Formats: sequence, structure tokens, C-alpha cells
Amino acid sequence: MEIATRRSSRRPGTVSAAAVARAAGVSTAAVSYVMNGKGGVAPETRRHILAVAEEIGFRPPNRGKPVDPNRTRVIGLVQPNIINPTYPRFAQSIVSTAAEAGYEVFVATTQDDLRTLGKVSSSLVHRNVDGVVLSAAFREDATALRTLRAARIPYVYLSRRSQYMEGDFVGIDDAAAATSLMEHVLAHGHTDIAVVIGPRFSSASLAREQAFVSTAHAHGVDIGGDRKISTELNSDGGRRAAARLFARDDPPRAIVCGSDEQAIGILEYAVEHGIRVPEDVAVTGHDGIPHSMSGLIGLTTVMQPHEEMGREAFGMLLKRMEKPSNSYQSLVCAHRLHIGRTCGCEPTRAAEKSRR
Repeated sequence: MEIATRRSSRRPGTVSAAAVARAAGVSTAAVSYVMNGKGGVAPETRRHILAVAEEIGFRPPNRGKPVDPNRTRVIGLVQPNIINPTYPRFAQSIVSTAAEAGYEVFVATTQDDLRTLGKVSSSLVHRNVDGVVLSAAFREDATALRTLRAARIPYVYLSRRSQYMEGDFVGIDDAAAATSLMEHVLAHGHTDIAVVIGPRFSSASLAREQAFVSTAHAHGVDIGGDRKISTELNSDGGRRAAARLFARDDPPRAIVCGSDEQAIGILEYAVEHGIRVPEDVAVTGHDGIPHSMSGLIGLTTVMQPHEEMGREAFGMLLKRMEKPSNSYQSLVCAHRLHIGRTCGCEPTRAAEKSRR
């Protein structure tokens, strides 16, 4: 599935900022503010100016430097899906930040299919995008990344990355986050624990699973066999995992998940089958999606700073587009443990902990 932002045909000739102002019905100062990424212009007006500029073929100077005729001022954003709310939150941050810098964003999804990722990469090359933010990388494959690199299109990993191809990275410390979450569950006295994580070809999912298991083992609790489930990063995946776990004669007393959506799927299954949370089973998530932490659900989870991560990923990509380099950097954003009710904490205690 692909969602493309509007791109129109370019017209030949040099177009001035004044021409954009006349066509858009705004002042030249407003055009200058928008094209230089400054504030003081309403979001709706900003979008209108950018659309008109694209329509008539205006290309703003790059901080006083000559315009690069090969620059399209469009970047690609490749995501696994747009069903899991984590990814639209990344996208909104990137699209907004890119617009401030005068860039449009072409969004594509892969459904975590390797062949689709390859097709998307080729499509981005053909569209001549200036760079790519990638949150759908496969840990043990770099074929699609080689396609981008061969075309000299820079990319930045967001949340997960390939171990075979270097690149700039923005994410959280997944191992540390998973460790703190498991330690909280263990502090409740649970010893019969299952873990449900996303596909292991995701570096983030694998890191979370390994930290869950090793942290429990360090506290004398072994998690193995069919107590470790890898499934889709959505509520359907959570439901399927719950069906497997509760079909057993000895279902777990706690389920630690690698995503909020998986946890929500497990909660839905529990409600439909008369399983009480947290009395019969404790459930935790990972991502920090706002509705999962609401008073209605009260999920205990790890909060990722989605807006910050998206903003930093575009900023890192912009630097690489403007100043190519053979060295790479990683930015680890701070995470936070949100204590809800689903782990077994009392509502008042949970609220007090979340405010810390």
C-alpha cells in the first residue's frame, strides 16, 4: 500500500518568491518565512504556500547556497503499516517537520514483507526522492538498502535497523526499556510469565524479547518454549497469541508484550472470555500510545517519544542530504515507564508513579 503526497508537474524557467506570493495571495515575507523554515505563519497558510510553490516550480535557495537542480525536495518514509498507531505518530511528526523545511513526504508501507520493501525502494529511486526515513528495515537483510545506496540516496533508520548495512539511527534503548518493564512485573511476584513480541526480523522486537527473557532469568524465572510468541505488531496478533496461551491447561499469570497494540489484543480476548485483568493475568505493553494509557484501558507500558523520534530522524536525514558523510551516528531518545492498572498496581499508586 502506498500513500503519496501531492506532486505536480514542474514548469520551466526561474520562479521568484515574489511570483509565489502573488500566486498564493500572500506577502513576500510570508513566503520567505515558510521557505526558510521560520515560524510566524499559520499551518494552513504554510501548506497553501508550499502547494503553490510546487505548482509553479519554485525552488528555494538552500540557506544562501545555489539551488541544486537535482533536488526534488521530496523524501520517502517507509513504514511497516499504518494500522499500529505508533507508525502514524512517527509519520505525523516527520511530515510536519519536513514541511517546515520545505519538503514533502512520500509515505509507503511494506506490511513487513521483504519483497514489498524491495519494490518500494525501487519506486523511491525512480521518483528521485532526496532521502529516506526507514522504520521497516529487516535485521538480517540489506538488499533494499543497497538499492538506495547505489542510487546515492541517503537514509536514516527509525526504531529498527539492519545489522548488515550501516546508517544513521534514531530510536530508544530497547534493551533497557524492556528490562525496566520486566523488573516491574517481577516485583509483583510473578513467576509464570509469557512474552509476546513482534517479528524477530525487527531489531527492536528481538532486542525487547532478549531483554525480557534475560532479565527474568537473572531473577530465577525461566521463559522458554511456547511461553515466547512472535506475532504481528497489531491487536490481531495479540488476540492470536492470547488464544494460544489460554488454550493451555496452565496459562501464564503475566504476559509482557513488545507493543501496546499486541497488549490491547490480549485485553480484548480476555474480556470476551471472562478472564480478569490483572486478577487472573497481568498484561503490559510497549510503545506508549495515548489511548492505551487512558483511564479506560490503564495499560502499563513503556513510553517512546514518538514526536521527538520523528523530528530527530528528519533532522538527521536533512543534515546527511546537505552534507554527505562516510561516518554515521545514533541518537538514543529517552523512554519512560508508565504504570497503569493492568500490571496489578492500584489505580492511585499507578497514577502517582506515572507523575514521577
